[in-house]
Amino acid sequence: MADEDWAAEVDEQEREISGQVNKLKIDPNNPVPVATPSEQKPAAAPQDDDETPEAAADASLLIKVLRSKLVQNKNEVEVQRNDPNSPLHSVKSFEELPLSEQLLKGVYAMGFNKPSKIQETALPMLLADPPSNMIAQSQSGTGKTAAFVLTMLSRVDATKNHPQVVCLSPTYELALQTGQVAEKMKQFCPEIKIGYAVRGERVSRSQKVTDHIIFGTPGTLLDWILRHKVLQPEKIKMFVLDEADVMIALQGHQDQSIRIHKNLPKDCQMLLFSATYDDEVMKFAESVVPNPLVIRLRREEESLDNIKQYYVVCRSQEEKFQALSNMYGVVSIGQCIVFCQTRKAASWLSQKMSLDGHAVALLSGEITVEQRIAVLNRFRDGKEKLLITTNVCARGIDVEQVTVVVNYDMPVEPTGKPDFETYLHRIGRTGRFGKSGIAVNFIDGRRSMATMKKIEEHFGRKITLLETDDVDALEKLA
Repeated sequence: MADEDWAAEVDEQEREISGQVNKLKIDPNNPVPVATPSEQKPAAAPQDDDETPEAAADASLLIKVLRSKLVQNKNEVEVQRNDPNSPLHSVKSFEELPLSEQLLKGVYAMGFNKPSKIQETALPMLLADPPSNMIAQSQSGTGKTAAFVLTMLSRVDATKNHPQVVCLSPTYELALQTGQVAEKMKQFCPEIKIGYAVRGERVSRSQKVTDHIIFGTPGTLLDWILRHKVLQPEKIKMFVLDEADVMIALQGHQDQSIRIHKNLPKDCQMLLFSATYDDEVMKFAESVVPNPLVIRLRREEESLDNIKQYYVVCRSQEEKFQALSNMYGVVSIGQCIVFCQTRKAASWLSQKMSLDGHAVALLSGEITVEQRIAVLNRFRDGKEKLLITTNVCARGIDVEQVTVVVNYDMPVEPTGKPDFETYLHRIGRTGRFGKSGIAVNFIDGRRSMATMKKIEEHFGRKITLLETDDVDALEKLA
């Protein structure tokens, strides 16, 4: 009975975490409701709710949905295995793998012409017989989702009508997104059935789930196993934990995942995927994945080589706004992203720029994931040239046309120290795909000047003074 109460509580917790997505129906041509204009000075607080674990999960979903191409990564794949003398096998084509003709057709139909760097190394190990357990770390966009989805599909025996493969994601939206990848990949394998153990999917004790693959969230799947008993965990032969770094940051998810894992058979193939690889993630990984092969593809470092950096001295919020207006009026900007430290500042600036006649898109954590996707698609399509955002957009989202990034507020940690990593991710939104870019920092006092000087020193790159009331200086930027 305790398990049933606990599972019900977990289910409710999950609904609270991701329930905001269904709050609003959106019109893709007008995705963001405009608040009443306010002339309030933006709050000076260094952080707000766009830094929560839930925001990290949402950002991960945005990157998956919006990424239009795989990340180009020049780093070598690192492999750690129990027997260092055992030979490593990599492939250069999907035909070299033990895949059915139908699955190969599905892979090619999705636009995968050849394996990505991590797929070259991971897939032969994942598809080997007997199966290998694996912990894999690589950034979003390297092809890891396709790698484990392909493995999941290849492990199914469609003649047996019960769940054989389970994939857990931290949120409802991420589970659906990963499931959609599988639906596309299995388009020539109609015999393989996919189900979802997520909120809203009702099951009863008398029911038996007959889908071969289940994509779900920890609370709901645990509910299916412990309370409703509609799924036989002893028949699961492959278990995947995706987005493990986000998973352990969300309250309760780590314990739920471990509890599910304890119900699985000893010979079940265990896979864990994560974008980061810190001690906490590794400790969690080792608790659920016995004797793993460990694969790491280090993140391709963002470079400042082709980004010109400037700073503008401003004495007030109004001067910062005027500096941005001057830049926008003179410089021939393809598209521009403006980063604010808080939602309040982003909302205030968006209203001011809109009232000044600019076509502005606003992106922050207070709007739903669906709305954010609509906003970014409009920006990517060039319907708005100016995107004002918080750190929710600071990493991973690539828009080729972005030529200018503005740090309206300098990035700082909650302690007030300069946030070097966020600065790099922010200005890395320009200068993408080998093109040159411009980063402009607005300095509005001693503290932000000190922050900028430390950033300048940290990266060893000079940041040049720019006078935004000097038309000639602005024209030279273009």
